[in-house]
Amino acid sequence: MIDLCPYFFAFIIAFAATAISMGPLRAALSKYLKDTPSGLKNHQGIIPIVGGCAVALGFYASLIIIRLATTFPSGTLRNLRGIFYGGFIIFTLGLIDDLRKPKGLTPYIKLFFQAIAAIILIHYDIYIQFLPNPWGYILTVLWVIGVTNAFNLIDIMDGLAISQAALAALAFGLIAMPSEFIYVNFAALALAGAAFGFWPYNHSKKYKTFLGDSGSLLLGFLLSALALGTNYTTINPLGVFCAILILALPLFDTAFVSIARLSKGISPLTGTADHFPLRLVRLGLKKKTILLLSILVAVVWDALAFWITKTTTITALIIYTFTLLTLILFAVFLKYKTE
Repeated sequence: MIDLCPYFFAFIIAFAATAISMGPLRAALSKYLKDTPSGLKNHQGIIPIVGGCAVALGFYASLIIIRLATTFPSGTLRNLRGIFYGGFIIFTLGLIDDLRKPKGLTPYIKLFFQAIAAIILIHYDIYIQFLPNPWGYILTVLWVIGVTNAFNLIDIMDGLAISQAALAALAFGLIAMPSEFIYVNFAALALAGAAFGFWPYNHSKKYKTFLGDSGSLLLGFLLSALALGTNYTTINPLGVFCAILILALPLFDTAFVSIARLSKGISPLTGTADHFPLRLVRLGLKKKTILLLSILVAVVWDALAFWITKTTTITALIIYTFTLLTLILFAVFLKYKTE
């Protein structure tokens, strides 16, 4: 029987630390970390972007307190150091970018340090292990960079990135819970708690706060690392692809935006209004409706991912195929209805 109390406390500590720190962080840092409407950003007025600081504080505080308050066998949490150090690099990278807004850092500087953070994960044995090396290492770096930036790209609507991160963290925690990868269990629940602690502030009218690049990049990096930390299932060999299903919505938006930009002769690194939520707004859907639909779709995909860990290879293949076809049809629909 799994003792759920430490994981419950990891969630609660992260939730409380994030929520409680929001007020002081807004008061202390909003003068330096703020976002003004420009380009694709059409929000009202200047908005503080200290959400990433609060999420990082809640996540790290939770894991440090749990580590100090509990006893684990030697070496059990070694992998967690990779997440700690890599996450710190990504958070710092995003924070510098936020401080330099509206200009920010160049995409190439971001990609370089994201690759460094991925290499740190590999050093601490967090990498794709179902492929022989060096291919496992190479794909790990590409995976980390891809997922990290996917959450940065999808952070274009109140509640969208943070809701996807919260649900994905819970899904990874649920799937990993029976395993021996204790660090995944704790990190997933701590991240979920921090995400839920910040989420209300992303919607608040009076205390509205954005994640900033420090928050969205950190969420993406941590989720990319969690995805690499579990065997998912021994029942069928397709279980290793559950992470793609759990993170399908951010990954779909990244792929869709990149293809749309390339088809127009534009660099994928150039900001455009090709994101699927923005196209749905142009079709007349309200932002709250888009958010609720995105949450519903994420919950369904998380449930399907959990089902895959318990079912046969044939059933898993059917689920993956159906999901892929659905996304392709959705992409075609968006292209011809919004262009």
